[in-house]
Parts: sequence; structure tokens; C-alpha cells
Amino acid sequence: MSRLQFLYFYSMYALVDCNNFYASCERVFQPQLIGKPIVILSNNDGCIISRSYEAKDLGIPMGAPEFKVRNELKQKNIHVFSSNYALYGDLSNRVMKILEGFTPNVEVYSIDEAFLNFNGMKIDDFHDYGLQMKRRVQKWLSIPICVGFAETKALSKVANKIAKKYQERTQGIYVIDTEEKRIKALKWTKIEDVWGIGFRLTKKMKMQRILTAYDFIQPHNEAFIKKEMGVVGLRLKYELEGKSVLEMEEPKDKKNIAITRSFAGNITTFDEMKERVSTFATVCAEKLRKQKSCCNGVILYLRKDKYKTQRDRYNFYVLETLPFASNSNITISSVAVKMLKKVFEEGEIYKKAGVIVTDIIPENAKQFHLFEEENPKHQKLMQVIDDFHKRTGERKIKLASQDLERTWTMKQDHLSPKYTTNFNQILTVKC
Repeated sequence: MSRLQFLYFYSMYALVDCNNFYASCERVFQPQLIGKPIVILSNNDGCIISRSYEAKDLGIPMGAPEFKVRNELKQKNIHVFSSNYALYGDLSNRVMKILEGFTPNVEVYSIDEAFLNFNGMKIDDFHDYGLQMKRRVQKWLSIPICVGFAETKALSKVANKIAKKYQERTQGIYVIDTEEKRIKALKWTKIEDVWGIGFRLTKKMKMQRILTAYDFIQPHNEAFIKKEMGVVGLRLKYELEGKSVLEMEEPKDKKNIAITRSFAGNITTFDEMKERVSTFATVCAEKLRKQKSCCNGVILYLRKDKYKTQRDRYNFYVLETLPFASNSNITISSVAVKMLKKVFEEGEIYKKAGVIVTDIIPENAKQFHLFEEENPKHQKLMQVIDDFHKRTGERKIKLASQDLERTWTMKQDHLSPKYTTNFNQILTVKC
């Protein structure tokens, strides 16, 4: 056993990535689509944000506006879906819970990716351990995954790319467990595929003749990397050299929470805009309570139709500091509406609005004020509202400033059912 292999008993990372996650989620409840080309559209069915392998092979470009490729999608019999974030988020949580059965050290990196750490765990065969993960997720959820193992987070990213690129040869699992494999993997990895190297950096790297990850770690390039990327670049270099410097990150609460929406039609009246702003504010408050936080500041955002306004300015941000930290629908909504009264211009055409809560603190760190404080009845009322929403899954209890019959809806002409989060849309099995 090499020194490198011996260290793996004490320090090893894995990057687990779900294959074509959005498309795979749709296939869980529609298995007849397995092997068929699928594309997923962005908010309001705007552009393509996810493609199955089959759709990629048919030449459907990523990011293409739906209306431009609509005929091509029909001609090639490609199945089109609107983004079903409720379904994708729920299945993502289930995948992460399964992975926690293999190690308690799981860092959710994105909706379809997670870093795993195996410090202190004695695992004799990481390839077999990865196959166990893959089979369990496949059996329990029917979601295909690939797993890359290495001694650092950056190298596990590289290992995962190899596992995904050569699935037939690797079975979707690849382990960088020797120095020879590490060097070979770095020479294979193009610089644009290195974790943290974006489009602009790629251009600079190539001008410097840094074409691969292996070129990136060469000693004569260190000064250039430090100049262009600073400490972040040096850390990435150390990671690719096999020196672990990036620790697992604990889940953090959001520093800002924003609800911004483009309108399906134009808004020109104060009452209509007031209803939308009040609704956005209440959703922000709900999110604060969900993560057990309060905010000290509220920002109102308005955007006019820049092609139809006579004014030079069409974007507006207004900040109001609260006299006390709050997560109450009533308080945050009233502050947002108060700001709206100051900046709204009748007759102007508005295309977008939003509410952002900022200066967020933990709920239990809230400081009480002697002369001005929120009505204590708010907290009990918010608890009742949250319990009702959790039980029914619907926002039926609203403020008087909101439209009781209206909910904000995106254009979702190709939306699949919320199989796992809406009781009325649960899958029916006939037997």
C-alpha cells in the first residue's frame, strides 16, 4: 500500500452528482421517458436550462430560448417540461438523506451535488463503497448518480467528471487513489473544466499556455495564478496537488432573502402594485421564520418598462431600517407598502418588483427595545398561519392588502404534477 492509499483511511472526499437531475426527476414518475430526449425550461418557460443526454445528442443547445427552438423540439419528438421546483427540491432532499447513511459529513453543494467526507472511517474499497451508494439511490429513488473519490474536494470534482464521462468503463464510480492516477487525471482535465475557473479566467489561462489542470499546478505558473486569483487560486492549486485545504462547510442561513418577479402583464396602478408587494413581503417573512431568523432591514425593488418611460431612471431600490428585528408578515408588509407610497408613480408602466429582507439575525439573538417593540400577538398569529400552511400546503390565510383569490403564477405550460409535495397530485397506482 502506498503512502497516498494509507492516508485515505483518515482523509478522503467524494463528490456525488446526480445525472441530468431535472430530467431524471421527471422520469421517476414517468418511466416511459427513460431513454427519450427531455429538456427542462426556466421560469416562465423562457429558455432551456437542462437537457438529457439524448437531447444533447440531438444538438439542442443549452440556454436556447424556447420560442426559437419550438419547431425543432416538435420535429425531433423531444419531451418538454416546465421547471417543477417543488418536485426537484423534494427529491434532492431525499437523495441527500440517503447519502447521510454512508457518512454523517455531507455538504450539500447544489440541488444535485454533494461533497462527502470520510475522515476517521476505515473503508477498504472506495469503488465498492461508491457502488453501494449508487445502487441504494437508484433502488430507493430511481435517480442515477456518479461518484468521484479523491483526497481533496477539488480532486473529487475531477474524479467525478471522469466517472460521468466514462460510465461504461467506470460503472459511474472513479477513485483517484494513486499519484499516477492524479497526474493522469489532471492532464486529461481541460482548464475550463477545473472547479472555479470561469469563462474570463479560461481566456487568460490559455493566453498563458495553461491548457490543462496539470499545467495549472506547474511551479512556474504560481506567480501568475496568485496575481489573477489571489489566495483562492493558490488554494485550488494546493487542492489539485493533493493537499487538502478546503474544509467541509456547515449549512448557513441566508444573509439576504429576495422575492422578485416579472409580471405577466403591465402594472400601472398603485392598488395592483400594492397587492403584489404585500404578497412578496409575506413570502419573505415566511422564509425568515422557516430558518428561525429575523430581519432588521427591508428593501423595495421596482422596475419600469425602460422602453416606455420618459424618465432616465427605470430601476428603483429603497431601503428602510426597522425599529426592531422582525419576521412578521404584518410588520414587513406594512414597511414595504410604506416605501411603495414614496416611490410609485401613477401612469408609469412597471414590469417587475420585489422585496428583499436584509441584515438577518438568528431569532434567538433578537434584542428587545424599551420604548418601541412589535405587538407580541404577531408571533402567535404567525405560528397559526405557518401551521395551517404546513398542514394544507396552501396560502389561504392572507393579509387584507393581498388579493384573496390571486396567487402569483409563472407561465408553466408543460408542468408535471407535484407528485411528492401536493396530496391532490399524488401518484395513483391502479392494480
